[in-house]
Amino acid sequence: MSQKVVAVAGATGMVGRQMLLVLEERDFPVKSLKPLASERSKGKTVTFKGEEIPVQVLTEDSFKGVDIALFSAGGGTSKHFAPFAAKDGCVVIDNSSAWRMDPKVPLVVPEVNPDDVGWHEGIIANPNCSTIQMVVVLKPLHDAATITRVVVSTYQAVSGAGKAAVDELYAQTRAVLAGEEPVCHVFPHPIAFNCIPQIPQSKAFGDNGYTTEEMKMVNETKKILGDDSIRVTATTVRVPVDTGHSESVNVETVSKLTVSQARELLSRAPGVVVQDDPAKQLYPLAIHAAGKGETFVGRIREDISHPSALDMWIVSDNLLKGAAYNAVQIAELL
Repeated sequence: MSQKVVAVAGATGMVGRQMLLVLEERDFPVKSLKPLASERSKGKTVTFKGEEIPVQVLTEDSFKGVDIALFSAGGGTSKHFAPFAAKDGCVVIDNSSAWRMDPKVPLVVPEVNPDDVGWHEGIIANPNCSTIQMVVVLKPLHDAATITRVVVSTYQAVSGAGKAAVDELYAQTRAVLAGEEPVCHVFPHPIAFNCIPQIPQSKAFGDNGYTTEEMKMVNETKKILGDDSIRVTATTVRVPVDTGHSESVNVETVSKLTVSQARELLSRAPGVVVQDDPAKQLYPLAIHAAGKGETFVGRIREDISHPSALDMWIVSDNLLKGAAYNAVQIAELL
């Protein structure tokens, strides 16, 4: 790959910092790095390949001479600044939800639909973290047996809501253990020793009773797999885990898949690691997926209530494969 001038918008945030780490770890050919953030980060620096690089304030003129920009600065910021970047000849890979369902913007998971990068018009969308790890597993099953319906319940880590959410989990945990009342700032209810069936934490519910996070999984799954006929329903839940989203997924197919067939398909699928030996208590865990770029699947079993369905448990690091790692993989495709 030729050397590229790379910008990271939102470079001081949790995902932005992960993007810098992944660029370095995967030895992406960075000619020069341009870390960008809001006025609040003025004067800060980020570390890249042992060098301290000053953070620049994000403006409409920040992308002149930039080849690729990784965005993780929120939907409003992306909606405003990404078109300016694209106009200047920069390709934006955006981690927010701002562009995902735009028909002119590819929504890409490299293991699933890499060819879709070919029709971008300057902006490529990075899918929702929970959707990414699910479709990586669904793709080989869909190709082999045609998925007709997916029922998913998620168990999502607090890091998906940002650093303040992680801090709140630890502060509340300390408070509860000390016999004190937990204080809520980020979440509407205590997250310590609790599960909250509402993501995001504010303005979540639509007229149909589903949260915006749940509808992201419904709509994005269809777009990424290129099949609007797949029926998807989701329940998304925030759990007191630092990093790593887990999902219970039920998949109905046209052609019956046995457990052994599913394991064989998934063991050969790119980016997927099968951990499925219940007799040895081997199955994916969030604490083991944290820090890794792969998606892990286990507890694969035939659904005893349906003649052609499988149940499985899918786990991945939401900050890596669910965000930064997937974005850098898209940059590598470019």
